[in-house]
Amino acid sequence: MIVLAWILVILLFIIGMLGTIYPVLPGVLAIYGAFFVYGFMVGFEEFGIWFWSIQTLILLILIIADYTVGAISVKKVGGSRASVIGMTIGLLIGPFVIPAVGLILGPFLGAVLGELTQNQSLNHALKVGLGSLIGLFSSVVMKIVLQLIMILIFFIWIIF
Repeated sequence: MIVLAWILVILLFIIGMLGTIYPVLPGVLAIYGAFFVYGFMVGFEEFGIWFWSIQTLILLILIIADYTVGAISVKKVGGSRASVIGMTIGLLIGPFVIPAVGLILGPFLGAVLGELTQNQSLNHALKVGLGSLIGLFSSVVMKIVLQLIMILIFFIWIIF
């Protein structure tokens, strides 16, 4: 049972980390879920209020930041609500429509098209598209770092 628990935990950690690149995967929720899998299959004894408080705080930061970093970046370069919506749609469908580069092209094209629907110039739309990419890359780096911290805290808590 312990071996199965560790296999599931590691699998959920991998899915969680892949979720930073493919937004259709659960990302941080998979990592958080791994803690419950471990608890139910091995035991919750190692975890206490501090473990859950720290992990839940990181989870909330990631969820809130995931939805705001891209929008803030687009707004910072003068993007409209339409470009934020376009960026989000592009982020979700880009990897499926253009598998190799859709994660990058999807948000960019979505933001550009969103601005163009608002009768903005092509130069302005391209600037907003670039802002969406900066937001995307910032968000991915932040998610990778914070999710690795969550995993590290888990192992520290289990070992010590």
